[in-house]
Amino acid sequence: MGAQFLKKGGGTGRRRRRGGAARMSEINVTPFVDVMLVLLIIFMVAAPMLTVGVPVELPRTSAGALPAEQEEPLSVTLSTDGTVMIMSSEVSLNDLIPQLRAIAAERRDNRVYLRADGAIPYERVVQVMGALNSGGFNNIGLVTEQGGPRFDGQLN
Repeated sequence: MGAQFLKKGGGTGRRRRRGGAARMSEINVTPFVDVMLVLLIIFMVAAPMLTVGVPVELPRTSAGALPAEQEEPLSVTLSTDGTVMIMSSEVSLNDLIPQLRAIAAERRDNRVYLRADGAIPYERVVQVMGALNSGGFNNIGLVTEQGGPRFDGQLN
């Protein structure tokens, strides 16, 4: 793969073999670069798929996206069946505030993103927001999808 043979009369001037071809010891970098580029593309494609994803039907709004942070954002999800999940682990309502306090003690940022299904009653969303506030997170962002109706009645 990486070693090549020179024909008789070329190369270093010394013959190492009787057959006429001397071994050339240079590394061929082209296959190495090809493999690295393929790995780079694989990681670029796979990285966006590594985010936490609990399937919920988010409501649509005309608001823009928030800027990115340096610390991974804490995500609390409220699904249609009433389960509450912190990141990807399910939490009972009785354990929600103690777990949030433990998480808040370890984090520098008090920002949390609340992902609630659009079919959930508003009262339930507000109860979870109150629990988030009691748990030490007073900077709550509601996650929505873009492309919903605006107040002038048009779609984005």
